[in-house]
Amino acid sequence: MRRLIVRTLLLLLPILYNLCLAQVEQPYPPLNLVSIPTAGTLPRGSFTLESLIIKNGGIVPRLSIGFTDNFNVGVSYGVQNLIGDTKPSINKTTPEVQIKYRIFDESEKMPALVYGLDTQGRGEFHKQDSILSISGKLDSIRTLNRYDQKAWGMYIVFSKNWNLMGNLGMHAGISKSLSENDDGDKDLNVFFGFDKELNRSFSLLVEYDAALNDNLTEDDYGAIKNITFGRGKGYLNAGVRWAISSNLMLEVNFNDINQNTEAEYTNREIKVMYSESF
Repeated sequence: MRRLIVRTLLLLLPILYNLCLAQVEQPYPPLNLVSIPTAGTLPRGSFTLESLIIKNGGIVPRLSIGFTDNFNVGVSYGVQNLIGDTKPSINKTTPEVQIKYRIFDESEKMPALVYGLDTQGRGEFHKQDSILSISGKLDSIRTLNRYDQKAWGMYIVFSKNWNLMGNLGMHAGISKSLSENDDGDKDLNVFFGFDKELNRSFSLLVEYDAALNDNLTEDDYGAIKNITFGRGKGYLNAGVRWAISSNLMLEVNFNDINQNTEAEYTNREIKVMYSESF
């Protein structure tokens, strides 16, 4: 047993060396934390292609382009059950859209301000679902037209960075869902979070989504068969981002740490991001 441990440590030493010493600086400020938007934008003439691998074998690819230093446009498209032995299905027939315009750049005293649009929700898109009676029998079919977690819709977000043994970024914003309102919850939402560089290659991401527009109960809406609304606690998420090379990053995320839904375990996701200039 001791020999096995020693051999394992010897095999891990080169990896630990690369992680600790052969560090690569992250190519651009974070456009998002785990899920919440930031005031970060892509440099002019650059693009990023990311793939978010989600639960149930789903994947959400996204392409974002920096037309100017302050103006970005992106599109995304979600596919469920792409990995596995069940039939794949698309979330929607049309792609979702992301637009970012930075109104004010960050200064020594003032944060950056971005006005944006993001129609990409999280999880599966539900066109309609069954409402069950108290006895558990089918009562009716109701239109939902929403994701498991609603898209941000229109939003404004502030970001401010400080150099505290590596960069520390603070982010906070307000959002309003534009189309996912068939459930009757049309409230404004708030979110905030931070990213902290652990070294040049690694960053810790922590965020809180209050989900004020997604906290209806069964008393408000009825027993839903295939979707679980939040319990009113919001979503606490965290992740680690690793800059593998100058244009490739890997992210491991943990969603709903505070168990806002009835899921048995924290939802894990992997994001791969590739960036390049043109």
